[in-house]
Amino acid sequence: MQSLWFENQKLEFRVDVPIPIPVEDGALIRVRLAGLCSTDLELLHGYYPFSGIPGHEFVGEVVSSPKDPSWVGKRVVGEINIACGGCETCRSGLPRHCERRKTLGIHEWNGVFSEYLVLPLTNLHTVPDHIPDDLAVFTEPLAAAYEILEQTQINPEDRVLIIGAGRLGQLAAQVLQGTGCNLEVVARHPKQRELLDHRNVHTITEQNLGDKKYDVVIEATGSSEGFLWARKSVRPRGKIILKSTYKGNVQVNFSGIVVDEVSLIGSRCGPFEPALRLLAENRVDPRPLIERVYPLEQGTHAFEYAGRPGVLKVLIQPADFYLPK
Repeated sequence: MQSLWFENQKLEFRVDVPIPIPVEDGALIRVRLAGLCSTDLELLHGYYPFSGIPGHEFVGEVVSSPKDPSWVGKRVVGEINIACGGCETCRSGLPRHCERRKTLGIHEWNGVFSEYLVLPLTNLHTVPDHIPDDLAVFTEPLAAAYEILEQTQINPEDRVLIIGAGRLGQLAAQVLQGTGCNLEVVARHPKQRELLDHRNVHTITEQNLGDKKYDVVIEATGSSEGFLWARKSVRPRGKIILKSTYKGNVQVNFSGIVVDEVSLIGSRCGPFEPALRLLAENRVDPRPLIERVYPLEQGTHAFEYAGRPGVLKVLIQPADFYLPK
């Protein structure tokens, strides 16, 4: 099969990768459309020592399911954490934090920038027929945005700031807008501001920050600089929700965090079912984020383009399912 292959921090297009074989409780999935995110880009910069097929955002069609043939033909999206099911964390109901987990396209499990992938059936969610591929492909990042609401209660009177108006920040803005909170978003690029203005979300610049007035600050810049801005913006006893993944360490003045009694909340993956409901009920529309769709054989060019400043969503199309308007 055709795939993008990542090894020694180099990405290349290959045509001779063996089609994977699903285990008894798994499924072979033909990828219909895949999304490129900041974590994929950070892999190129050494964020994690991964080798294999990258990518974890997708919508696909089940072509083989040895244990349960009823899955065959269904359009699906899939959770990215492959849990063992037997460790203490799994037994306590937190399979996303499995002690021995593998992660789709990131850690010990080949990802979605390919014609086919395999996943356990427990990871799959059926996509309602009326949700088109170019919406369904956003399920995983939208679930990550929704996780903010799973981790902290946002009230209409809360002052909430999102730092970073890129791929994830835009989705987080749409999700948080539904709470009725007093929402502001730091946006650097004109396209980012245009999309948020269209949704009546107030945008500001970094020059407006630093007065410690926000109850909740979401850091979604993908840069260590974003945390410093978040720290300057959150009020005493406020919350900073960390969404960025990047290589390296951040120097933090923890004394100030202790004195101000600020809560730091790491936030990664989220629940798929609420994300699918948001899409099914047209409560969010991520399609304006799509800037380009590349065929799989041009995947290296897709990575190059997605890494440019201000670029939003880039999709990769392994097969002739989705034809962009």
